[in-house]
Amino acid sequence: MKIFFAGTPEIAVKSLEKIADAGAGKFNICGVLTNPDRPQGRNNKIVFSPVKKAALALNLPLYQPETIDSNFISAIKSLNPDILVTFAYGKIFKKEFLSIFAKETLNIHPSLLPKYRGPSPITAAILAGDSETGITIQKMALKMDSGDIVKQIKFPLTGKESASSLEEDVAEKSALLITEVLADIAAGNSSSMPQDHSLASYCSFVKKEDGLINWNEKTVQIERKFRAYRPWPGIFTYWKEKLIAITECYAAPESPDAIHQNILPGTVAFADKNKGIFIKTADSFLVVTKLKPQSKNEMDFKSFLNGSKDFIGSVF
Repeated sequence: MKIFFAGTPEIAVKSLEKIADAGAGKFNICGVLTNPDRPQGRNNKIVFSPVKKAALALNLPLYQPETIDSNFISAIKSLNPDILVTFAYGKIFKKEFLSIFAKETLNIHPSLLPKYRGPSPITAAILAGDSETGITIQKMALKMDSGDIVKQIKFPLTGKESASSLEEDVAEKSALLITEVLADIAAGNSSSMPQDHSLASYCSFVKKEDGLINWNEKTVQIERKFRAYRPWPGIFTYWKEKLIAITECYAAPESPDAIHQNILPGTVAFADKNKGIFIKTADSFLVVTKLKPQSKNEMDFKSFLNGSKDFIGSVF
């Protein structure tokens, strides 16, 4: 069977590599589709996507069209592909493109569909404080993430995951799952079941401004945002009209005592030389141990306080 793979970010690389490694005559990758190269950073340096780097290393045919137009569709149709496998490619496919695949069009989605349809299911699971998450291999449909479920696995969350650590775990598990599905299809043992659309929930693209801390939220909500938005966009606040990114923090393990219960949320209440800076939230404290002031390097809380004597007592 000929597999055409579409993906862009790091999370998709393991699946591409695993399919290529597992082929051994059962199936082969006839092409890889990824987003065009984009300039990044202050110097506008052209950067290859992680999937492009992997495809080049595997010596696979690579496609990077700006749009999925009729010329591109004709080119891929000439490959006589059997199956489309897509994982976080970043664009929506239309019916004309999906129709060229003889056997199946599959999408790897890192949630327990129909929960968290959309572009940021890993972030959404952490923000919600879910005790478990999963990976779904679904048939592609014209409506986002609404296709029939081919295979699904679930696994527990510890409550300590960041978006980056959970993505690494999902990448490994997805690679194993998609190769199992492809083997089932090759053996004629594949089946699927429709989603219960009444249970669908949705997540949206993460934006830079999502990382701005609302100190009127509870500590657990802010701590979840810290993990969910790590590494990007991170969480941050403003002091003296300059951005301060909080790069390491944790929820205070104890409830505020009577002295601190009525402090205004957003107040830098005090610092403990062994624990960190205690900032009041709606119900408790966020303890900050590392910060990155605007236009400066990351530093531990002691170094920051040494250069910011008036920080304690400030209100964000």
